[in-house]
Amino acid sequence: MRITVFGATGGVGQEIVRQAVAAGHEVTAVVRDPAGLPVPLSEVQVCAMARLDDPEALREAVAGRDAVLSALGSRTRRADGIAERLTGSVLAAMEAAGTRRLLVVSAAPVGPRPADDPLLDRLVRKGVGAALKEVYADLTRMEAALARSATDWTSVRPPKLTNGPLTGRYRTVVGGFPRSGRTLSRADVAHAMLALADDPAAVKQGVGVAY
Repeated sequence: MRITVFGATGGVGQEIVRQAVAAGHEVTAVVRDPAGLPVPLSEVQVCAMARLDDPEALREAVAGRDAVLSALGSRTRRADGIAERLTGSVLAAMEAAGTRRLLVVSAAPVGPRPADDPLLDRLVRKGVGAALKEVYADLTRMEAALARSATDWTSVRPPKLTNGPLTGRYRTVVGGFPRSGRTLSRADVAHAMLALADDPAAVKQGVGVAY
C-alpha cells in the first residue's frame, strides 16, 4: 500500500511510519524536520515542508496514494484550531488530487461513550473534558470537516495515550467506544490506524479504540 503520513515525527506519527515500513508499505512522510523520523531516510520518501496550511503545496504529497494517515493535532492544551486548520488543508489537497482514503487521530471524548460506563469513568471523562476543552473543541470541528468532505474518512478515537509497547491486543468499536476503555499506547493507535485503512466498515465512521 502507498501511504502518506502527516505528523510523522510526533508520538503516534513515528509509530505509523515505523510499523508501515516494517510491513512493507511505501511510505511518504510529510515533515518539517526529517531528523525526527524513526527510520533511516533511505526507507521513506521524505516531503519536507515548513508550512502545512497550503493545500496546493500538499497536493503532490497525497496524489496517487492508497491512503493518507494523519496524526496532526495540538501538543498542548492550547489548541489554537490546529487540528481543524491543518486537516482542512489535507482534505483540500486530497480532493484536488482525487485521493479518497483518509484516517486521522481524534480522541475518545469527541465521540459517544457506552451508556453503561461505570460512574468513575464518567466522572474522569468529565474532568478531563474540562481540562482539555479547547483541544476537544478543535477535534470536534475537525471531525465536522471530515463529515462534510468527499473523502472516505475514518476518525480513530483513543483515550489517554501512553508510551507503552505495541501489543495488537485492543478493542475497537465502530461508531462507539469500548466500555471502561481508559488507555491505549501510541504504538497500538498506529497499529489500529493501519489495520483500519483497508476496512470498509470503518469508512465515514468514528472508531473508538482502547484496551
